[in-house]
Amino acid sequence: MKLEFLRRKFWAATRQDLDCFVIDNNGFILISKRSQETGRFLGEVDGAVLTQLLSMGVFSQVTMYDYQAMCKPSSHHHSAAQPLVSPISAFLTATRWLLQELVLFLLEWSVWGSWYDRGAEAKSVFHHSHKHKKQDQLQPCDTEYPVFVYQPAIREANGIIECGPCQKVFVVQQIPNSNLLLLVTDPTCDCSIFPPVLQEATEVKYNASVKCDRMRSQKLRRRPDSCHAFHPEENAQDCGGASDTSASPPLLLLPVCAWGLLPQLLR
Repeated sequence: MKLEFLRRKFWAATRQDLDCFVIDNNGFILISKRSQETGRFLGEVDGAVLTQLLSMGVFSQVTMYDYQAMCKPSSHHHSAAQPLVSPISAFLTATRWLLQELVLFLLEWSVWGSWYDRGAEAKSVFHHSHKHKKQDQLQPCDTEYPVFVYQPAIREANGIIECGPCQKVFVVQQIPNSNLLLLVTDPTCDCSIFPPVLQEATEVKYNASVKCDRMRSQKLRRRPDSCHAFHPEENAQDCGGASDTSASPPLLLLPVCAWGLLPQLLR
């Protein structure tokens, strides 16, 4: 069954003056009145309702960790003497900067005459590639992000959210024999005073002791002390033998025959 067909049937069976959502057990929207909300997290669309569901225990927040993430390096240096570690590196950095400024100067004044348009295009490409190169400088890191899980012990819940001058009513009910939930809310009350609930990943900052413990636990892999190139139960005759393979004469003649028959087939 296609999602669009299910969405039409769903809205044919529900009242159109209410906001109805079908969400899964992690809070992601499967069916909504607005098609652009399909696949988004409920906390991004309606942070007030998800915040209330969390306080009621309908959803619980679990912290997950990504130990293979990539993060942007911090802009500050750990030591004031770090830029002076290598004078050669500082000289190469200054030379590279001077060359970049020279190229930008030549492109700015269009010294190539009739190639002005191409020079401007090259200048924009240069800026874009230079900026893109800076953005791609990432380093390995550990990140943490929240995950929201539905508690199946609560099959139905309802509540009222105080949103300043109005109150927002909502009802959530588990759909039998599935991991889905039906959420019905009142669209007339604006609850934008509640911030959205996001699932953004943040870098985990370790202190010195924890970082040392992680470095001890994550030991580098190394090769064995001895080489095991032979096993007494291994039959060496079952391995290799590629040098004894001979070419098949019919397969060698097949391209020649095809080349000879091709002009006759094209007539």
